[in-house]
Amino acid sequence: MAERDPRSGTITLNRKALHDYEILERFEAGIVLTGPEIKSVREGRVNVRDAYAREENGELWLVGAHIAPYEKASGFDQQEPLRPRKLLLHRDEIRRLAEATNQRGLTIVVLAMYFKRGMAKVELGIARGRRSFDKREAIAKRDAERDIARALRHADR
Repeated sequence: MAERDPRSGTITLNRKALHDYEILERFEAGIVLTGPEIKSVREGRVNVRDAYAREENGELWLVGAHIAPYEKASGFDQQEPLRPRKLLLHRDEIRRLAEATNQRGLTIVVLAMYFKRGMAKVELGIARGRRSFDKREAIAKRDAERDIARALRHADR
C-alpha cells in the first residue's frame, strides 16, 4: 500500500472509477465506522476500488469497501472488513441518488475517502459506465491536452 502524507486529508482515491465511468454528479457523505475501523482508516488501510453505494429502506449503504482490521484491537472488537457501512446524507440527497440508480446504466461509485475536520468522509459519484472506445477517446483527449500544456510551457522559455 502506498504511503500517504499524514497532513493531507485524502486517505484513498479510486482512480479506476474515473477511468471506467463518466461521473455525472458528485456528493459528499459521512460514514459510520466503529472505533477500530476509524483507527485503521487513519493508518490508510482502506481499499475502495470495488466499492459502490446502494439504497435500502431510505438509507444509503457503502458496499464493497475493504477496511483492514486494526491490528492492535482485541479480538472481540474486530469487524468484518467487507461489511456494509451506513452512509450519512440528507434525505433529499438519498432520494436523488436512489432515483438516479433506478435509471438504466447509472450507478453510485466511490471516488475518494478523506478526512474533513477530523471526520471520515466519502466522495460519491453518480456514474455511467464507459465503453472501451469511450475510454480510448478519453485517454487520447487527455494526452493531447498534456502535449498542448507541455508545448505552451516550453514556448514561454
